[in-house]
Amino acid sequence: MHEITDGARREHLRWLLELTGVPTATGREHGVVAWVERWCAARAGVTLSSDAAGNLLLWKGEPGEPGSGPVLFTAHMDHPAFVVEAVLRDDEALGETVGEAALRLSFRGGVLDPYFKDGRITVWARDGRRLRATLVDSGPQSPTTGFRDCVADLDGRIDAGAVAPGDIATWDLPGPEVIEGLAHAPACDDLAGVAAALAALDVLLGVETPAPVGVLLTRAEEIGFVGAIAACKQGTIPPDARVLALETSRSYAESPIGGGPIVRVGDRSWTFSPALTGAVAKVCESMETARKGGARPFRWQRRLMPGGTCEATCYGAYGLNATCLCLPLGNYHNMGSLDAVQAGDASIAKAAREVVSVADFEGLVDALAGCGTGLADAEPLSARMERLYAERSFVLRE
Repeated sequence: MHEITDGARREHLRWLLELTGVPTATGREHGVVAWVERWCAARAGVTLSSDAAGNLLLWKGEPGEPGSGPVLFTAHMDHPAFVVEAVLRDDEALGETVGEAALRLSFRGGVLDPYFKDGRITVWARDGRRLRATLVDSGPQSPTTGFRDCVADLDGRIDAGAVAPGDIATWDLPGPEVIEGLAHAPACDDLAGVAAALAALDVLLGVETPAPVGVLLTRAEEIGFVGAIAACKQGTIPPDARVLALETSRSYAESPIGGGPIVRVGDRSWTFSPALTGAVAKVCESMETARKGGARPFRWQRRLMPGGTCEATCYGAYGLNATCLCLPLGNYHNMGSLDAVQAGDASIAKAAREVVSVADFEGLVDALAGCGTGLADAEPLSARMERLYAERSFVLRE
């Protein structure tokens, strides 16, 4: 595998911190799209296109001919967040003056009820300002849209037109930073996956790969994989692709943060492609052996991760060859003290930055780059069985 320099790793970390601070919401992923477009424009050798659903497709060079068995890293560009649906002013004839205002918002994604009580949010106004507000009401999920309807009071008085329908609002959180080896950021899920996919593609730009390598960045995952479903239905993904879906998944005691990236064999709904999962695991095993005792050992985990469902299940449901790699995540969906809240202590529910390990992120980039160059070399399980039979079946004749 190509050695990733310290300078490249610093650049990858910068991308991680930048991306995980970009405001994004289901259906309003334009900030991430713009970041990726700038990233592509800054380097030769990347082909960028989008499908009818607005998913982004990047290739190292060209996608290759049918039957070339491309390796495709996928990640989603949205994160649970609010979208402004209407501005409710105390004076509908506000004109160009200033006045008090409340907002009606939809929350798009899965967060438990206690976190909305008196929650502080930031509205990302289109003129670049960050406007603070407090949630004063949040209802159940709408039976028609599936979104939670919320009302928030803006702090102080605002100019007419400062906020408009379609603006994004997020929990009011500090920006991304690294503290003692951990990246704390507003939106690791799944912008850390986006950063890892782009970092691996960047590494592979200067390396000969046995098959085409690409990245698919999807929209609207947080409300049920809508972008990924569209990619399957529209034929965005080559039918012979080996799809490596990337996620940031809630960490548990058996899947700790800092234990390395996780080869995820399945989720709550599905067991992923056994052959492809085994091939990815074989790449990770080889890297672990090669780097054992060195300055930068490779750590990884293999887990079921049954806490939720990810896009690999969607791809598998549509007949694609898919598996998943993920980063163990703290403060899942910005829910701080989640274990205690789920145990019954709703009083401590407060939004918090999500957390991933920088070393785990670097390991995920390593694993993806390794899959881009070595996935084809992984011995299929059927071949191993045949080899074992040829070597040892003599005992059946004794």
